[in-house]
Amino acid sequence: MVFRRLVLVRYNFVVSNYFLNLNPYSFAFVGFVPKPRIVTAYTGTQRLIEFSSYSLKTNSNPLNLSTDIDKELLIKIIEEEHWDDPRIKVLLGSVLAPIHLSHFLVKLRDEAPLALKLFNWFSNQTGFQHTIESRCIIVHILFKARMYRNAHENIRTMLTLNPIQLSDIDVFDILRSTQRMIGTNPMVFDAFFGVLIEEGLLEEATDCYYRMRKFRIYPKARSCSNLLYKLSKSSRGDMSRKIFVDMIAARITPTVFTYNIVIDVMCKEGDLRTARAMLLQMKEMGCSPDIVTYNTLINGYGKLGQLVEATHAFSELKEVGIKPDAITYNALIDCHCKYNELCKAFGFFGEMRRNGVKPNVVTFSTLIDALCKEGMMREAIKFFVDMRVFGLLPNEFTYTCLIDGYCKAGNLFEALKLVDEMVLVGLNLNVVTYAALVDRLCKEGKVLEAEEVFRAMLKSNVAPNCLIYTSLIYGHFKNKNMELAMKLFNEMRGKGMKPDVSSYGTVIWGLSEHGELEEAMITLGSMEEINLKPNEVIYTSLMDAFFKAKKAQEALKLLHKMLDLGIVPSIVTYGALIDGLCKEGSIREATYHFERMKDLGLVPNALAYTALIDGLCKSNCLEEAEKLFQEMMEKGVAPDKVAYTSLVHGNVKHGNLQGAFSLRDRMIENGIEVDLHTYTSLIWGLCEEDLMEEAKGLLGEMIGKGVSPDIFVYNCLINKYCKLGNMVEVYELQGEMRRRGLVPSNGGSTMPDEGMG
Repeated sequence: MVFRRLVLVRYNFVVSNYFLNLNPYSFAFVGFVPKPRIVTAYTGTQRLIEFSSYSLKTNSNPLNLSTDIDKELLIKIIEEEHWDDPRIKVLLGSVLAPIHLSHFLVKLRDEAPLALKLFNWFSNQTGFQHTIESRCIIVHILFKARMYRNAHENIRTMLTLNPIQLSDIDVFDILRSTQRMIGTNPMVFDAFFGVLIEEGLLEEATDCYYRMRKFRIYPKARSCSNLLYKLSKSSRGDMSRKIFVDMIAARITPTVFTYNIVIDVMCKEGDLRTARAMLLQMKEMGCSPDIVTYNTLINGYGKLGQLVEATHAFSELKEVGIKPDAITYNALIDCHCKYNELCKAFGFFGEMRRNGVKPNVVTFSTLIDALCKEGMMREAIKFFVDMRVFGLLPNEFTYTCLIDGYCKAGNLFEALKLVDEMVLVGLNLNVVTYAALVDRLCKEGKVLEAEEVFRAMLKSNVAPNCLIYTSLIYGHFKNKNMELAMKLFNEMRGKGMKPDVSSYGTVIWGLSEHGELEEAMITLGSMEEINLKPNEVIYTSLMDAFFKAKKAQEALKLLHKMLDLGIVPSIVTYGALIDGLCKEGSIREATYHFERMKDLGLVPNALAYTALIDGLCKSNCLEEAEKLFQEMMEKGVAPDKVAYTSLVHGNVKHGNLQGAFSLRDRMIENGIEVDLHTYTSLIWGLCEEDLMEEAKGLLGEMIGKGVSPDIFVYNCLINKYCKLGNMVEVYELQGEMRRRGLVPSNGGSTMPDEGMG
């Protein structure tokens, strides 16, 4: 018997899944030897192979495979479900069963329900596997009969096969070649394209799109929009743009959904100019923007801080007759809060309520977060209460904002009350909540409690972040426990967590505070090795540590390195620099950097002024110090206690007691408490001028104001009374010293420079 059959294969000899593991030339078990002849090439390496001129040489009766079951008989067998018909059984037992099925399906191309019934019966037979060819044929038949749901299900089944089975099979080519057998609508390819998208096979879907375009098969705008949406959600905005441009070129008319996706992609990439151009283009094409279009633009402008443009888009939305919704107002409130326009944010909140748009949890949480960041905790709690009046339940974010706000305000008690409430209502603490608690506890020196929170977090399967480790490291350094701090830092890196600039900065600060400057410099070097750029805070803490260690040259080297790296020094950096140079006695260099700071556009703060005033006073440059003090006042920088004390000290040294007491009076007028250093200077000055009654009276004043005199104050008075021969006062003062737990000594009465600033 002669068998002629066209079989679709790809690459070598893939006619069915049965052949995948077989040698194409070893068919002795069925008694025939194939003689393949290539007759037509469809696409790529896919070919039609015609099995011709071969005879079945089985020991049973010969079977004419191509004509044994005609269409009428086949229909009757299926309708009456005579699945035990010998002809069917013989075919099912053959290795070529999938090929027979494809042949039967082609015969039944106009009998879709029967074709599907036959296809499903074969599917349920043990050991039987469909070829991609037979699956594509049934899809075409179903699509032609408008049985779209069944067609989609079969496409999905085909695509969810074991990837190994599909790895060398070009389903698109097979679907295209089998279309010629059935003669279906080209939209079957759009269905195939759509299922690829639904299954998340985006690379395959993109390839399918371009192959459809190549063969002038145009997918529906809806399918293209779905692909653009999925691509945008998988961070492949560039591909979304490319396909959108191709859609326009192919005259596939985009819908408002399509434009919204592309505008969203542009906004997320920060390309608001193109996003705006897209809005104009869609209007020109007769596609009316909707609320989603404008919300996307408003949110995009807001994220970049372009608040004027966001407000303009909002006005345009209302002009075209679209009513703003909660998402619109939330976007406006959020961006104005983030860019410190809190009054305008509350203005939008008021408008929202006047227009009958109900605020949601996001609205209240955004405002609560902004109030907390401004330290306005009372107002934040009021909104927290109002939320519930509106019937809204606070979520994790709401509670975390308040807990973080209270922690930053130093109110740990209220923060912990909210944590208890949060747990009570069944909300889980997240890593931000834990970080806020650990940070506050460490700043208050409660490191043991912070570690308890840390352990509770690990028990709750919440992974710690850099901030939590950094807070704990800071807490241990602050508690003078350098070993535990470094252990945590190494543990952090050992777990594969990459410390950030803040983490390294804390470690460098801690090592510097403990006098481990060499180790601190090594840590700085390790930052540079991993291309993590230190900031001005790190360099400032190191410079300050080197100045305190009497290593001014090393501190200045760090300043020059900082400048070479393009790191701009801050006001704090210059404050530390000026203070360090003044303490080293390098007043002229300190003055140079003070002026240099102003040349760079930095406005000196109280620390910088005070450091230089103190240095000038100690270097007997009182006139310059007083001029600087006057400049400080004129610039609106309020002098602090140290600035006043330094000038009092300088005036006393120059014998200007009247000026010193005048400064003391100004301190009191400005609400600055006179401290031990100021009283000491004044008492010493009075003693030097033999004004003992006034000096004794000032001692009584300081004690009356709760300032405890130290040994130096008593010695000033005792030594002067000794010189004046007034031993009664000497004994009285020595007795008072003993009552205060101070041991009388024969200390001198030299001017106290140390500790005065």
